Order: sequence, then structure tokens, then C-alpha cells
Amino acid sequence: MRKERLRFAPSPTGHLHIGNVRTALFNWLWAKKTGGKFILRFEDSDIERSNKSYEKSIMEDLKWLKIQWDEGPDIGGNYGPYRQSERLDIYNSWIKKLFDKNRAYYCYCQDEDLEKMREEQLKKGLPPKYDGRCRNLTPLQRKEFERKGIKPAIRLKVPEHSITFKDIVFGRQKIPKGTLGDFIIMRANGLPTYNFAVVVDDILMEISTVIRGNDHLSNTFRQLVLYYYFKKTPPKFCHVSTVIAPEGGRFSKRHNFGTLKNLKKLGYVPDAIINYLLFLGWSSPIEKEIFNIDEMIEIFDLNKLSPSPSTFDIKKLNWFNHHYLMKIDSSKLFENYREFFNDEIV
Repeated sequence: MRKERLRFAPSPTGHLHIGNVRTALFNWLWAKKTGGKFILRFEDSDIERSNKSYEKSIMEDLKWLKIQWDEGPDIGGNYGPYRQSERLDIYNSWIKKLFDKNRAYYCYCQDEDLEKMREEQLKKGLPPKYDGRCRNLTPLQRKEFERKGIKPAIRLKVPEHSITFKDIVFGRQKIPKGTLGDFIIMRANGLPTYNFAVVVDDILMEISTVIRGNDHLSNTFRQLVLYYYFKKTPPKFCHVSTVIAPEGGRFSKRHNFGTLKNLKKLGYVPDAIINYLLFLGWSSPIEKEIFNIDEMIEIFDLNKLSPSPSTFDIKKLNWFNHHYLMKIDSSKLFENYREFFNDEIV
């Protein structure tokens, strides 16, 4: 088995929720299983919503779970920086590569233009996508837009061919040619979009397998275009199923067990949380439910992940927590939970 490089790349826009924690766990387990490296990277290009306090909170929560990274913003590494906000010069140099090959162009369309375009396409029964109206602007036309003070975004010229890939969990995925429109890779404010930055980062950090939520499944097609243009072999993709609330649907603020921070304040212990999350979307090949970390690493297999949504079962988590609490020396219980007794759960 080759040594793999895995990454967990959250946006520091809030506390870690259950789905994020499970994604981090699966990445960490697979890195350990293969004797590889686990990288922590922050996708903080959303300047308005990103916050250093959330970045700190995410790192504290992962360390509390004993999920330690081999490279990251706090400890460095040979592939840094590990924050998108510190990699803007890198992104600009890769944008230049696309312009040099005539694979990108400036787009001056405003939000109202795009909304009108979308409405017209929907009326005609067409799937909404960018129609390429700025693809072939003349220098004179571009100059006129700039004279009006319109700052352009940058779009990728998407080729007219079908795109296919094999996902470890969801199998073969394909879209026919002409499905994708030219998508934005750099916003008008000079910041990269997710689909562009994540590809550049994964290439430069030599990520070999991408494990992430299946909400990114459709993004993969756009990212594969960039791998094709940059002449780089894409990583293996493994999109894990959605974690849904006990009554169905997405977690909301009323679910005080939806974030790791709140689970910690409610008295759940790290081993119970990790052991429970292991079974959310993964099936054990043996009839056993209690695993220590070493056993988890030994038995974990990406091919045992299920594409079906996983329902969060608080009763099952309670069962795991009871098991691990019973193993803690009673004299240490108060010390373990003293700091949380007077905290308000947010």
C-alpha cells in the first residue's frame, strides 16, 4: 500500500459540525492506515465570513479528539502556506498559465446580467449556465467596460467534451458534453473561487486522495477541467454520504449536539465521539462496535463506505459515551469536566 497524502480543508466560518468532524476523521484514519501524511489547510478566501477565532476553535477541537496533523498553518511543512489567504501570489501565477494558453478570459457581466440570463434559459427549458458572451471581447470592448469602472472576474474556457471519473463511494460519474458553462475562477475582488484554489492547492501539496462530503460531487467535474489544462493527474476522489439530523434533513442551531464544541460541553468524551462517527456511513467487516484508535486504523477501508445518507442517532452516541465514561476513574471525572459545568451551550 502506497503512502498517501490526505488533507482536511475547512473554511473557518464557524465551529466544526458533525459532518466536518467525520470527514476529518476519515482523512486522518486513511493517512495513518497508509503510513502517509494528514494535512490541515484553511480555505479562508471568504474574507467577510472567515474568522481567526473559528480557525483556533477548529484546531482546538481536532486536538481534543487527538486528531493531529503532520502539516498545517501552526506547525508549517514543506508545502505551505496552509491558508488560502496567504497563497494569493501562487494563485495569480497559475491564472497567468491559463491566460498564456488562451484558456481563461475576463468577464464583465454583472449580477443582474447573469440573473437575466438564467431566467431566460429556464423559460426555454434549458439548464442554466454561462453563455460565454464575454469569451471573445475585443480589446476595444474590454477597454470600454473598464472605462465605466467595471472590474472583471476571470472565467475558464470549458472545452466541449464529456467529463467522467470514478468515485470510490458513488462509482462512475459522467456529464455529457456542453453541460458545464465557463465558470469563474477568480472573482472581481481578486480572490480565487473554491474550484480553482482547491485544485492548485491539491496539486502543489501533492494530495493523492480527496475525501470530502458528497455536496462537492458536482464540483469535481469543474475541477477535472483544471487538472486537464494543467496536465496534472487528478487525485482519487472519495465523496462520503451526508450526515442528516435525527428527524431528517440538515442540522440546525436547535440541534445542540450538531457541533463538536457542544458535544464536548454536553459531556461526551473524545473516544466515544470518534468510535460513533466511525460507523456513520462505514460498515465494519467484523461484528464488533468498540474499537480503540489502533484498531480503527487497522480495519478502516474506504471501500466499506456507503453512498446512503447517515442518520445521526443520539441514543447510539449515548451508548458509546456510557461505555467510555465507565472506564474513567471516578476521581478524575470532576477534573475532566470542571471547566464545562458553568458554561452555556451555544
